[in-house]
Amino acid sequence: MNWRILPPLSALRAFAAFAETRNVTAAGEALGVSHAAISQQLRALEQHLDVTLLDRSGRNLELTTDGGRLASVLQDVFGDMIEVVEEITGQQATRPLHISVTPTFAASWLMPRLPKFRAIHPNVDLMIDPSANVVSLGADGIDVAVRYGTGPWPGVEAEMLLQSPMVVVAAPSLVGDKPITDLNQLAEYPWLEEFGTSEGTRWLRRFGVSEMTKGMMQVPGNLMLDGARDGQGVAVTVREFVARDVAAGRLRELHVEETPDAGYHIVTRPGVLRQSVKDFVSWLRREAREAGVNPARS
Repeated sequence: MNWRILPPLSALRAFAAFAETRNVTAAGEALGVSHAAISQQLRALEQHLDVTLLDRSGRNLELTTDGGRLASVLQDVFGDMIEVVEEITGQQATRPLHISVTPTFAASWLMPRLPKFRAIHPNVDLMIDPSANVVSLGADGIDVAVRYGTGPWPGVEAEMLLQSPMVVVAAPSLVGDKPITDLNQLAEYPWLEEFGTSEGTRWLRRFGVSEMTKGMMQVPGNLMLDGARDGQGVAVTVREFVARDVAAGRLRELHVEETPDAGYHIVTRPGVLRQSVKDFVSWLRREAREAGVNPARS
């Protein structure tokens, strides 16, 4: 192995931190150095390799093709290094299991079931991050994410957890019982939208709903369905979350967007997972299978 061609480790660490955060200030905070030090290391790495790794033509730094290739390898390598160090020093076992989910998924599906996981694995500490933003998975950051879509996503492993289409729903007290054959008929009603960028938000943008409605109110995901049940607005969500409400007559299903293979996926980093992650993923599969909505493997 030709070790002499490798750049200084400090420069590689700075570049990997920038590639993960896409921000020199955030990369500096992650490594405990100034943003100026990160910038200096990035330029030193390019000079050492005599290759342009960053595109500086725009307002923000972007990875070039070569930069992307190097970043992908470094993130895997440094991630594996961090896991090994944490494992041999005992830190891996004590680090909380960090889970990223959308607020709606957390409130409607995950949180009601978590007591079961806690009963089986009482020694596993959990950090639930209910964010509508798509986050990066890292060895020292997010362990597991649950994302809605059709997949796959680059750089991660994804498997279907819960397959369910998007539906438009509203309380009968708001829309009555008249037939709805066109989304444009709903323009006269207020709409509720989960705050941030979520599965429902992307659907609304794709169909131009925000432009055609008279009023759009953004609320946290855990409050959106409560508002819909109370007749405060029309909402778009995953059918699984409102199936009982529709069956009970609290909500009407007004439109169904059937997309093959669309649903919530379990998303993890490639490679060997620590035991607590394996346990959590296996538990998610069991819960979805017992609910009768899981096409994934056992």
